Amino acid sequence: MENRVHIFDTTLRDGEQSPGCSMNLEEKLKLAHQLEALQVDVIEAGFPIASEGDFESVRKVAQEIRSVTVAALARAIEKDILRAWKALESAASPRIHTFIATSDIHLKFKLKRSREQVLDDTIQAVRLARSLCNEVEFSAEDAGRSDLDYLCQVVEAAIGEGATIINIPDTVGYCVPEEFGEIFKVLQKKVSNIQQARLSCHCHNDLGFAVANSLSAIQAGARQVECTINGIGERAGNASLEEIVMGLRVRKEHLGFTTGVVAEEIYKSSHLLSNLTGMIVQANKAIVGKNAFAHEAGIHQDGVLKQASTYEIMTPQSVGVPTSDLVLGKHSGRHALSKRYDDLGYQLEKKELDRAYMLFTKLADKKKDIYDEDLLAIIHDGLRIIPERYQLKYVHAVGGNQVLASATVKLTKDEEPFVERGLGDGPIEAIYRAIDQITGVVGRLLDFSVRSVSRGKDAVGEVFVHVDFEGQSFSGKAASSDLIDASARAYLNAVNKTVHARESRDSQKES
Repeated sequence: MENRVHIFDTTLRDGEQSPGCSMNLEEKLKLAHQLEALQVDVIEAGFPIASEGDFESVRKVAQEIRSVTVAALARAIEKDILRAWKALESAASPRIHTFIATSDIHLKFKLKRSREQVLDDTIQAVRLARSLCNEVEFSAEDAGRSDLDYLCQVVEAAIGEGATIINIPDTVGYCVPEEFGEIFKVLQKKVSNIQQARLSCHCHNDLGFAVANSLSAIQAGARQVECTINGIGERAGNASLEEIVMGLRVRKEHLGFTTGVVAEEIYKSSHLLSNLTGMIVQANKAIVGKNAFAHEAGIHQDGVLKQASTYEIMTPQSVGVPTSDLVLGKHSGRHALSKRYDDLGYQLEKKELDRAYMLFTKLADKKKDIYDEDLLAIIHDGLRIIPERYQLKYVHAVGGNQVLASATVKLTKDEEPFVERGLGDGPIEAIYRAIDQITGVVGRLLDFSVRSVSRGKDAVGEVFVHVDFEGQSFSGKAASSDLIDASARAYLNAVNKTVHARESRDSQKES
């Protein structure tokens, strides 16, 4: 049996069914092209009978994606199958994916059909799909809770009518790994024509077993896995593509399987999906979470700095993440602190490092996030206040959905006035560009957040920004009942910090 596992991505179909994750046509096409770059084997583009929008998205994906199989979902109903084929007919490599439930609970309460009727529906559906398309996938919905003898009967009939892929879904995430793997063993033992089709699995994550069940199915004979980017999908989601792919890759010696996925495109795919749907990946999500390659504990940081493999079983670059992140917090050690000061251009002697570390630990007990400005403040006479080199005197911004936003900003430095006008996609960007022009310090916004610190329509809003200035990060904060004013002053606060840091460094070099 081959050891190549085919990756069937259903982000555009099952994943999009996740509440709040719907995408328009342009967004689906953008993601489809990224999935092609990721080199998944199959893209399930949608459910054409569901709506005109779904039909059109499948049709466009089928037209534009040429190196990957494009699948469309259809119930075991004639009109669904004909509609799916209509959407797929221009595809370079099309697949009709038809399904019907096989568990007694679905037959009784959802379909209200007998086992004999569902068996006949399966035969008719697969026969029609195969008359239209050479590649037909049949799924036995809720197979995880189906009677195994009946499941074998349905699967054998589907293969007999020309199904080339047999998919076994754990539709409600009910199975445990050993139990799910056993289903595949039984199918291979009892279905006489099973060798004529590729076995596939489709697992949901209601109990958190989706990836474990998928790996169990692979070990038991499945050679296709249906999964989604970031694990999005109905309810608790689907098996996570990135976790399956990297699990097989990192533990290849133990598991013995490979995929054709370009793993270096994983992070890019994850990030794109988050941007398109607004569903942000949890920080501690395996492989693609922002903490997946972050280390705060001093012992871990020391180990990673000496040899990354001490605490990293895969490199961040292997999934497209540029580098590991040594997070400075109350658990960090001297080694990580010294390394960050080196990155900032300060080589500290042992006594200086000891003093800085003492101040750092005191600050870390009070403050959740430690930024570069905090580290610079520590070595510049403890924690003294950063002087305001530039002061905001006037800001006026104009924006809207029909015009290019513009802003006029007046700053003073040593009582000398400076006025500039900036343009941007929105008033905040326009303000920040005007400030950049005046100060000559160009920042890259890493984070922008607003929170209300009082109640009512005239509530005071607090704006927090985190800005990168040529590799050094600084935060800025300001509060006002006018968010435009607060946004400008928060950014200027960060600018003043980097200006002060540069002046201090120049003074240190001269001395």
